[in-house]
Amino acid sequence: MQFVHTLPTPEEVKQKYPISPVAAACKAAHDAEIAKVFSGASEKKLLIIGPCSVDSEPPVLEYAARLARLQERVADKLLLVMRVYTNKPRTTGDGYKGMLHQPDPTKKPDLYSGLLAIRELHTRILTDMGLPTADEMLYPSNYQYLSDLLSYVAVGARSVENQEHRLVSSGMDVPVGMKNPTGGDLSVMMNSITAAQHPHVFQYRTFEVNTTGNPLAHAILRGYVDRHGQSLPNYHYEDLSHLAELYAKAGLANPALIVDCNHANSGKKYDQQPRIAKEVLHACRHNGEISHLVKGFMIESYLEDGCQKIGEGVFGKSITDPCLGWEKTEALVFDLATLL
Repeated sequence: MQFVHTLPTPEEVKQKYPISPVAAACKAAHDAEIAKVFSGASEKKLLIIGPCSVDSEPPVLEYAARLARLQERVADKLLLVMRVYTNKPRTTGDGYKGMLHQPDPTKKPDLYSGLLAIRELHTRILTDMGLPTADEMLYPSNYQYLSDLLSYVAVGARSVENQEHRLVSSGMDVPVGMKNPTGGDLSVMMNSITAAQHPHVFQYRTFEVNTTGNPLAHAILRGYVDRHGQSLPNYHYEDLSHLAELYAKAGLANPALIVDCNHANSGKKYDQQPRIAKEVLHACRHNGEISHLVKGFMIESYLEDGCQKIGEGVFGKSITDPCLGWEKTEALVFDLATLL
């Protein structure tokens, strides 16, 4: 392990690149509205929507501008939170690990430049577009670099059993979604939610910290993979009803679910995401308990359908998992708003 150079602390980065009072007020307003959805005070649904992973600022900002205009048209039914995922978990450890590692995916990793690039991108989307943003907490020690910008945090299927992810989530004041693990064991996800909702004392970075617990920690169902490597869904009526029963037994605050419409739920067939979201809403119409539980959806979406290899140069096309293109995205958002 070669120590290349010391990275700046989150405090140093925030002091050098602060957000404006106007942007801070905008984020606070978003956070309050999103919290109402999770507490049940609002009947709106959330769409955590955007690229599988962000890789280049120009197409991401173009997508954000379109999404902001779309939000204005569905504001009475939907809250759009843009996926600005800057860390990409890799199953084997190989491949593009996200903008944090490579702000330019065609060049070598540069984490110092990456830290600045991801903060600038989140800041511009909040400040220029007025949109709340979400990111995946792949590295808990890095959360503080973006803590004043993020309105939603996801803990991935490969991280959900990790102690540090759970404890750091307990100290956040925004919703944290806990995905079910890749093997599908919901008890792992429920234990993670329980841990995140409780107070803790632990070591974080170079500090001893204590937390009061996060009542907005909640479940994300993303499907799972069986022992034969086959993707299986967990968004059907019976799955949602079973999760409601698990929540009732656990006695947790604010029972809530976000359904991830891609990954194993779709078998990574990105064009199935609209069908899956609509099926979940159908279940909501037939069961009040499910309707109360389901708070929204995760959608992987970008400017162009599908995905490409690094270096192909198609503007706004994913270089990781395939995404729903803009025309299909816009149609999906309008359809969901109509169905609510």
